[in-house]
Amino acid sequence: MPSLRYPALCFIGAVLISLPAPAAQPTAINPPPSSGGVAGGATHQLPPSATPTTPTTPIVPGSSINPVPTPSVTPPPAQSTGTSQALPEGTPLPEGSEPEKSVVQIFNAYQEPNWAAPWMPDMIHLASGTGFLIDGNRIMTNAHVVAWSKQLVVRRYHDPKPYFAHVEFVGQDVDLAVLKVDNATFYDGMKSLSFGPLPKVRSTVVTYGFPAGGKQISYTRGVVSRIEVEGYVHIGNRAFLAVQTDAAINPGNSGGPVIQDDKVVGVAFEGIAGLQNTGYFIPTVIIHHFLDDIANGTYSGVPDTGLQLANLQNPAFRRMLKLPDDSKRGVRVDQILDIPATKAVIQPNDVIMQVGDYPVDEDGTITYDDNTVGVTTAFDLAQNNDTIPLKIWRNGQMIDVKLPVKVYHDDAAQGNQYDTLPRYYIYGGLVFTTLSLDYLKTFGQNWSDAAGHDLIYELFYRHLEDPAHWRPEPVVLASILDHPVNANFGVRGQVMVDKINGITINRLTDVPKAFAATTGNMAVIEFLPDHHFEVIRKDEAEKANPDILSTYEVPAQSRL
Repeated sequence: MPSLRYPALCFIGAVLISLPAPAAQPTAINPPPSSGGVAGGATHQLPPSATPTTPTTPIVPGSSINPVPTPSVTPPPAQSTGTSQALPEGTPLPEGSEPEKSVVQIFNAYQEPNWAAPWMPDMIHLASGTGFLIDGNRIMTNAHVVAWSKQLVVRRYHDPKPYFAHVEFVGQDVDLAVLKVDNATFYDGMKSLSFGPLPKVRSTVVTYGFPAGGKQISYTRGVVSRIEVEGYVHIGNRAFLAVQTDAAINPGNSGGPVIQDDKVVGVAFEGIAGLQNTGYFIPTVIIHHFLDDIANGTYSGVPDTGLQLANLQNPAFRRMLKLPDDSKRGVRVDQILDIPATKAVIQPNDVIMQVGDYPVDEDGTITYDDNTVGVTTAFDLAQNNDTIPLKIWRNGQMIDVKLPVKVYHDDAAQGNQYDTLPRYYIYGGLVFTTLSLDYLKTFGQNWSDAAGHDLIYELFYRHLEDPAHWRPEPVVLASILDHPVNANFGVRGQVMVDKINGITINRLTDVPKAFAATTGNMAVIEFLPDHHFEVIRKDEAEKANPDILSTYEVPAQSRL
């Protein structure tokens, strides 16, 4: 069984008031990210027990052009240690020095929705994480530390006073967020931390944070183990460059700075259940992408190319594509998502030989800052609406193309969703909602088995294998609110809706339209995959709607 990644967030439990609590129980293990992928940030997450009918060699996210220059860094403030002697690399600085004063503890009182009963919110819970001050009097942390927040409380180093904070920007895909505290006195005596370059493998780093097991700041020293593209568990269907370290990253460390030579080289964000001394942090190349994105006052996200790529190590295949015998370069375009701008430039079986200044090896890797990483690292530097120069091998010759990229939203249901409440429509006690990963996870820990192959295929594979019949927003009958009008239904929920009164249901908004279009008094609802159908009387259903909503304390018939 594969190891499960988890966010390093400390869950304190349900609360009645939003005050920090000392007890902490690490939990919340999310589904593992996919091993498959699409260039441009998307991995199109596959459930653990599901197997695609057409296996492809995985290559994960991407988006950009030229090599990243080492970021210019403001010299760090002088330390109050009384000496100018350089400390050994990765050595924790003395207690009370500037990095300590710039690291804060964050408490989040949050409330998630119930995706199986979309009108009903879950109870209030409290979780804690870490953040640190950056330029502009902003606090950087993880997106998952502040997700679904109702109230944020921040505490400074060695200061018992709580300060209220609010989210200024959040990047769910890259798991980063920026907070602001309105009380100006909060920043007294604090100095912003500056960012450093991508650390070298085998170099030493120190993680600062407030993990479970104590109230004070904690330091964990470790070695950079490797640098490669990894799944970002918060969003679930994206993967970007990440740094693995054996420095302990425990619940509560989320959002804390990872420091080397007095500069932030990453943000702690996740670990792997069952593995000791294995944690991950977000490197500064991703952090700078996020900060550059929000500079215009909005966050767009990492754009996607829509290209599904396959390694090209088969000599016979390479000869068929007329590649030079002495070449070891290039990955093949296996599939293209339905993105018109991409299809206008790229064709299936094109061979991508170079992305910007990065030559692409036949195993789908590039050399990035002396590290062998997935080719999509070369794409991930582009911002929304950028253009990426590529060298393409097509029909026996090399050509230069420019690929425009935009943020891709059509796969949102395949990942974890935030900030937007689930949509639904209730008719005669029949609860309709959209098919999504969040909905499937309500089936329990073994959701991929409980959901069955049909729902899994529809959500994760249909758009790749059968795009002509792909529904932009598949709809499921989630459950039935019992009432005499639906008492004889054989279907009780958790099935996909195909048609209502002969009208194909491609989106949730099609459901009320289909019921309204009923010409007679009988509404026929057809389900997939076996086209079993049920019938409900239109006059009785509409008469029963107010009583059903009142009985089950549903505030509104729909949220569309």
